[in-house]
Amino acid sequence: MSAEFDKVDAYEPDRSLKGKLRRRLIRLAHRRPARVKLDRPMVSFSFDDAPATACEAGAKALEDRGLRGTYYFAAGLTGRDGPMGRFATGEDARRLHDAGHEIACHTYSHLDCGQSSAAITISDVERNAEALAAWGTGAPVSFAYPYGDVGAPAKTALAGRFKTLRALHHGLITNGADLNQAPAVGIEGDDGEAIAKAWLDRAKARNAWLILYTHDVADRPSQWGCTTGGLERLIDRATAEGFDIVTVAEGARRIGL
Repeated sequence: MSAEFDKVDAYEPDRSLKGKLRRRLIRLAHRRPARVKLDRPMVSFSFDDAPATACEAGAKALEDRGLRGTYYFAAGLTGRDGPMGRFATGEDARRLHDAGHEIACHTYSHLDCGQSSAAITISDVERNAEALAAWGTGAPVSFAYPYGDVGAPAKTALAGRFKTLRALHHGLITNGADLNQAPAVGIEGDDGEAIAKAWLDRAKARNAWLILYTHDVADRPSQWGCTTGGLERLIDRATAEGFDIVTVAEGARRIGL
């Protein structure tokens, strides 16, 4: 494949009024309420799309502290260049898996689940899961909607296929939270670290499970990523505040999934 066609361009999901209403309404439908009772707050650090820097600097920040994270791979992006830099490869995924990190599922082509049919969604997700299994990283149990977007066909089709299906709207996983469209908080942009800190405070106050996500991890990250220092400070803050820092799969196990 030539370099001209090997680059992934930034994509913007539907931001129209119709799209905004759909995203709000779908959160009320096809729900799978969580049953959560924790003695201590939990936090998961996750990385979407698996840019190479997340698999290097992000993994190192966790591993240096004896911790592990969750990486949502879209196998169709691996090894390509994108707006967050170079994407990691299947070899990187196997290395992370062997080190104890969780390799989780996106769609293969980074498909927008807010626009796709049930059949196309299932086909793309199954293709991705097969690619992850071929890398030797096991069958994924955690899923994240690319762009955080989902429509009724995709949400209905994917319900129950994974322990958790993660979105991007802010919130905590507490009793009654929808596991088919679980909330998460991004560590991204200039105020990402401050926003994440505020949500850590909320999670601690409620003994809740917080899922944080980012993309690239670098000294000069993209608008969708975070700095290495910012990630390290959040990990250290969570540790100091008494959080259990777990992968998304382990968090799901602890709430009985």
